[in-house]
Amino acid sequence: MALWRPDPSFYASPRDAATAPPERLAYVAAFDRSATRPDAIAVVDTDPASADFGRVVGWTDLPYTGDELHHFGWNACSSALCPTAPHPHVERRYLIVPGLRSSRVYVLDTKDDPRSPVVTKVLPASELAERAGYSRPHTVHCGPDGIYLSALGGAGPDEGPGGIAVLDHTTFDVRGAWEADRGPQFLAYDFWWHLTQDVLVTSEWGTPSMIEDGIVPELLLGRKYGHALHFWDLRRRRHVQRVDLGDRYQMPLELRPAHDPTRRYGFVGVVISVEDLSASVWVWHHSGNEWAVTKVIDIPAEPADPALLPPALQPFGAVPPLVTDIDLSVDDRWLYVSCWGTGELKRYDVSDPFHPVEAGSVHLGGIVRRAAHPSFPDERLAGGPQMVEVSRDGRRVYVTNSLYGAWDDQFYPAGVGAWQALVHAGDSLVLDERFFPHGDDFRGLRVHQTRLQGGDASSDSYCFP
Repeated sequence: MALWRPDPSFYASPRDAATAPPERLAYVAAFDRSATRPDAIAVVDTDPASADFGRVVGWTDLPYTGDELHHFGWNACSSALCPTAPHPHVERRYLIVPGLRSSRVYVLDTKDDPRSPVVTKVLPASELAERAGYSRPHTVHCGPDGIYLSALGGAGPDEGPGGIAVLDHTTFDVRGAWEADRGPQFLAYDFWWHLTQDVLVTSEWGTPSMIEDGIVPELLLGRKYGHALHFWDLRRRRHVQRVDLGDRYQMPLELRPAHDPTRRYGFVGVVISVEDLSASVWVWHHSGNEWAVTKVIDIPAEPADPALLPPALQPFGAVPPLVTDIDLSVDDRWLYVSCWGTGELKRYDVSDPFHPVEAGSVHLGGIVRRAAHPSFPDERLAGGPQMVEVSRDGRRVYVTNSLYGAWDDQFYPAGVGAWQALVHAGDSLVLDERFFPHGDDFRGLRVHQTRLQGGDASSDSYCFP
């Protein structure tokens, strides 16, 4: 998989990456909630000049059942151009696809036929457990020196700690746990880094028993889910500082650091406040000699008729926004925030990260709103914008509607369905009426994360501004 020249989809800086050609394909994780059929990677045509634009044009079933595909990523990306990268000539060729429930990790080769990725390797759960001590793999990032994979749980019956495993760039074998000293960190979820500043950041969700059967109201109201960020010395693999957002702010999940490697801040979305059901976005930053977090966006719950709410929300008479994903454009100007509960994708101008300015939104689905897509105006949608992916040039935003099987069932008990939509991001946000694969297009599976061919706004890291 080594090349004589760097992969053409790698860019040394975010400024260069923003000039990349538009993506032609999108890879979408699709899972079977019943766990009786294989999960799959669906391939969607994103070329507006193609007769198949907006259609599922490829499909790869996985060889086992019960995986629950969730997040996934590339084996290699622009971080390979960092000065210290030992493998500058690797290819962006393989998708690393974890099963969040099974703890298997699949390696899919996209090179020979990008529309029909081929499963080339399966790492069993036992390899992740025995070599790294982890289970329930989640986030994948292509590092300059290996493939980094976060995990929510410990091995075997151990609930935790969750952490990060490192996979070999070439063989995909699990090298081991990344942490040399984890300090007080126990809960895990997402991670990302400021590569040139030797800083890694992790967030918190819950242990497997706290999430796999759905959100546990007693734990939520008891403020037991994660509510802190952890900052690490990336080179020495040591914990440096825990920053608590306050236990009312439950579940700080997705992390989006500035793409510009000279900047030292990033954003994290918080799912819910147990005091008023609001959601929020915070910015982490370095202040003096310490890390700090500051809340910069508050999104209130929306009052609703209890009769229209699922049982878990009826006592509150309101729909929580449930911010479950955020994404930052490659030029660090636009932050997209998915409100899965209220069915809204919001955009903020974060040119000044401490003073975001809301700059547009679109509605799709929602627990009560059930907003339709303009191409099917009579079809009330379930689910809401959930996973968000932004093209490298920042002009297109893709959203899918499933959060996590057991949680889908709690908040959308009549069924969440499956859909993917494309939003054009100009002066305003506009849904593309030609792009709406949904329902049977996904063969009865639910859809979660999207990865764009050639890279996207949450796949690559850069070492030059």
